[in-house]
Amino acid sequence: MLSTSVTAVLDDFLRYLALERGRSEHTVRAYRGDLGGLLSRVDEVSGLDLGLLRRWLAEGHAAGLGRSTLARRAAAARTFTAWAHRTGRLANDPGALLVSPRPRPALPDVLDAAETESLFTAAVAGAAEGEPVALRDLAIVELLYATGVRVGELCGTDVDDVDECRRALRVLGKGNKERTVVFGVPAARALRRWLDGGRPALARDSSPPALFLGARGGRVDPRIVREVVHAAVAAVPGAPDTGPHGLRHAAATHMLAGGADLRYVQELLGHAKLATTQLYTHVTVERLKVVHEQAHPRA
Repeated sequence: MLSTSVTAVLDDFLRYLALERGRSEHTVRAYRGDLGGLLSRVDEVSGLDLGLLRRWLAEGHAAGLGRSTLARRAAAARTFTAWAHRTGRLANDPGALLVSPRPRPALPDVLDAAETESLFTAAVAGAAEGEPVALRDLAIVELLYATGVRVGELCGTDVDDVDECRRALRVLGKGNKERTVVFGVPAARALRRWLDGGRPALARDSSPPALFLGARGGRVDPRIVREVVHAAVAAVPGAPDTGPHGLRHAAATHMLAGGADLRYVQELLGHAKLATTQLYTHVTVERLKVVHEQAHPRA
């Protein structure tokens, strides 16, 4: 249970994240969850010190929390104490001395090329009769894989964000950074079918200009998109269960395996750091070996 004064400070910090740092609602919610457990240990924010931060992480480790979770908690604590020190709520910044375990880079199982092809074969068959929701679902999975956009980015797009002539989509990513992604002919075909025969059937007078609508005419919810992707993948025998982020991973992996430049993939995915994109290269080692054997004089 947080004291009144601590609650007020936490609320100020979360507003700072949302308004000044441009963090998403999901990120702000994650910070609230992580910091709530830490700040419940003090009556005033000024009571935070390095020893308390270390004990908090140690207790999480003893409780069986993974390295990634502990690293995320430590990062949240460091961001908070730096802000609190900068705004005069802490005399010093204990988080600056906090060391946390480095998370092991981990990517989910990725659909291979055959599984991806089977996924879209099933999705196209499901939309064959032109049912509006089926047309929407096909366009969703096609665009997610074609562009590698995040589920929140896709749900936030409007009809005017689509440039069909250039086969391009404008999205608003993390930190309110806008970027343009491109897509191929299958996604363009699915999108046109949705805009012609699916969206008008679901739209209401009160509908927003959203590219994708829910069954009641409102902007489609990310939860619905996740359900759509899980259901589509479930139709492929032997495929690993995955959601929208899995299609994003598959898009990056398949592009790199096909010879795409790493920095192009970084731009497409909207990664701020190239190191984030490089996580995908671990699955292309076999291809690199083939290229090396073919091209290197002393292979």
